[in-house]
Amino acid sequence: MMWLRNKDKQKRMKRSGVFALGVLWFLSGSAWAGDAHDLAVAQGQQAYEQGQYQQVVELVKPLLKESSPPSQASRLYILALASLGKTNEAVETYEKEVAVTKREDDPLLRQIAIASILPLRSDMREQMRGAAYTALKEIESDHAVEYLEKGLSDETGMVRALVAEILGQREAGQRSKRFHEALKDEAGLVRATVLIGLGQSGDGKFVPMIEPSLNDEQHLVQIAAARALYELGRKQYWARLEQGAKSEEGYERGAAIRALGELGDRRAIPILEKTISDAQPSIRAAAIASLGKLKASESLPTLKAVLFDRNPAVRSVAAFSLGYFEQHQVLTPLTRALADSNPGVQAAAVASLLRSGAPYSVVKETVQQLLNDQNPAIRSGAVKALGNGKGQEVISALVRALNDPLPRPRIGAARALGRMGDRTLLPILKRTLQDSDEAVRVTAAAAIVTILDKEIGV
Repeated sequence: MMWLRNKDKQKRMKRSGVFALGVLWFLSGSAWAGDAHDLAVAQGQQAYEQGQYQQVVELVKPLLKESSPPSQASRLYILALASLGKTNEAVETYEKEVAVTKREDDPLLRQIAIASILPLRSDMREQMRGAAYTALKEIESDHAVEYLEKGLSDETGMVRALVAEILGQREAGQRSKRFHEALKDEAGLVRATVLIGLGQSGDGKFVPMIEPSLNDEQHLVQIAAARALYELGRKQYWARLEQGAKSEEGYERGAAIRALGELGDRRAIPILEKTISDAQPSIRAAAIASLGKLKASESLPTLKAVLFDRNPAVRSVAAFSLGYFEQHQVLTPLTRALADSNPGVQAAAVASLLRSGAPYSVVKETVQQLLNDQNPAIRSGAVKALGNGKGQEVISALVRALNDPLPRPRIGAARALGRMGDRTLLPILKRTLQDSDEAVRVTAAAAIVTILDKEIGV
């Protein structure tokens, strides 16, 4: 009997040992699985930082589980998809996470939006690269400067000039070494744009950097240098601007006339009023635009008279320029301009009325007609005009424009919604982030970032 009891005891001990070994094996297996997961995430993070986005997808996708809470692996996966230009897949995966957590992940959504813009900077199509940088223009954070600087090396002068203009409007951009180096760009328009940005900085330390450009081979650049130096306190260069406004060369004259409007010096008024009778429509338009920016009451009769100019483009500029004045001063002529035979003039009148604070009811009928026009350029102009307004009726009209069959009006609507909207528009803009057109997608992405940044005061 004793022998049997000892045998049973041995069996129990053996089973216990087997069980213990099983537990140890299970625990070690779990630890091994955890280590493998962490290793894959670490490798994915490293690959992401190195810009190896496809490798990130391959590393972390096997780690994802259906309906699981957000994790570092899922964040890497989503951002890698966006960085690969697979915005639709990135948003779909993000939305699945939102369905689990029942709330937006603002930092991740912001990262997705920015990541979806950046690849388009390297697109083969100039138009798409321009769309990417125009989208980045809407993002006011200083961090956008490093994304913009890449555009100063673009193969196309127009894209480089666009980027230079954007950088020149930001303090961090004005300090950028690459921005300064663009003073040696082969394109005169780029050099001129950089000079204007340096002048807008208000920082006198840039004067020695600007002065050599007074002798640039292109008169357009000389005018930009004189304008910049004037803005930095070197008032003697006003004479160079006056001289340019009388030049026979169209580019020089146009640049000088535009500069006179930007500087706010009332000495420009008689020069501009005289130029309004110029035979060249583009010069007349430049003079009208500059007069409007000066906001001089004595120029109002002149601007109102130009609403009857024979050239619709000139009338359009006049209608828009009247928007710089008080509503009571311009309500009658602008309301009359809503009935102009040219849709461009009508749209400019809408923009000015909304900018001057007129209620939406004043322009509603005209806006509806323009938005229903068969010409996409006219619809796009109407959307751009709406961007000068505010209020729920304006926002509702812009949201409807997101359904336009062609991209241009959708682009304008997304941009305007980002500027005037709040986070209640995020669901709509996230859907637009999945638009079939790349330019619409990056514009919606910038709108999302703009709205999120407004909440934290960027």
